[in-house]
Amino acid sequence: MPNAPIALDPLARDNAAEGALLRAAGPAVAVELPGGVAAWAVTQHAAARDLLTDSRLVKDAAHWAAYQRGDVPKTWPLIGLAVPGPSMVTTDGAEHRRLRALVAQAFTPRRVELMRPRVEEITHGLLDALAAGEREVDLKTVFAFPLPMTVICSLLGVPETDHGHLRDLYERFFGIRPNPEGIQATIAGLNAFVNDLVAQRRSAPGDDLASVLLAADTEGGALSDAEAAATLRVIIAAGHETTVNLIGNAVRALLAHPDQLELVRSGKVGWDAVVEESLRWTPPTSNFLFRFTTADVEVGGVVIPEGEPVLISYNAIGRDPAQHGVTAELFDITRDPIRHLSFGHGPHVCPGSPLARLEAGVALPALFERFPELALAVPDEELRPSPSLVVNSLRELPVRLS
Repeated sequence: MPNAPIALDPLARDNAAEGALLRAAGPAVAVELPGGVAAWAVTQHAAARDLLTDSRLVKDAAHWAAYQRGDVPKTWPLIGLAVPGPSMVTTDGAEHRRLRALVAQAFTPRRVELMRPRVEEITHGLLDALAAGEREVDLKTVFAFPLPMTVICSLLGVPETDHGHLRDLYERFFGIRPNPEGIQATIAGLNAFVNDLVAQRRSAPGDDLASVLLAADTEGGALSDAEAAATLRVIIAAGHETTVNLIGNAVRALLAHPDQLELVRSGKVGWDAVVEESLRWTPPTSNFLFRFTTADVEVGGVVIPEGEPVLISYNAIGRDPAQHGVTAELFDITRDPIRHLSFGHGPHVCPGSPLARLEAGVALPALFERFPELALAVPDEELRPSPSLVVNSLRELPVRLS
């Protein structure tokens, strides 16, 4: 590697600054992850768009040379994200299409639109509870989290009594903890939950999405128990974490930019523009782990050798001036619609993106209509980012409702 790797420190997060640093270093940059794990970060929009459809980059960790040599231990804090088990996230080609088809059927734009009444019902129920409670709250805990978690768990038939347990597990899963035993305990907890869910639906199917996935059959066969468990884990994670961050980041951006908030409140700009600009400016995912090179791959004059892990830095890509112009660093809901990559691109583009957009598109206008005097309860610079290399989120979002 021609230059010293850039160390990515999830415990001292400034996602925008990290993105700018990586982008300035080139389209493909050597990085060092926690625990001394070496990887490459893709930092520019055009390079990422090309690589996300490049067949020389695959999702199977069998091609990760350092992991196969044993240089990366199974106790590495990010191992559950880098090597998450057999699902549509870790496969390519025909096997990926088989696993993805079973999930994608549930999240077509038409089927997602049918969920709108339920999303609206949950949203207004949460807002009613907010209106009857304290004037100062953590909006992440009381609104941004329970909305998508309730929606995805309703689809899967998971009772509300399990939501808090799942939140705790996934916060630890996406975060960084110093004790290596912690990640193994977290993975074991998640596996136990989804394995129990699979067993329950095998023995007593219902009309929920989990039962539908287990009963479905496509060319190549139905899901095995291991595939079903890994798939459900992915659905629960992606079905809530992305939208939690999208809602929280959008609220923060609007409250920090009152001129932009006034534009949407006045009807001059639609809420869909707020959603898309929030996705670009503060993408819900900071860095996506991993793809692996099956051959030497040249990116902007830099060669990523065969057998290397590659992460996509959405922190850097979202504000790439080559794609979004000289105002890329500004939050501007009036900018011309320019495609961002915050939900991925190519075969692995997020199948749940229509649902995330629907939930944010319902939640944001309802929140600001119910609480027109909504304001941050602390200065914006005092908000604390979550200690995660992967999610772009806040630990809490303290606001005053009136």
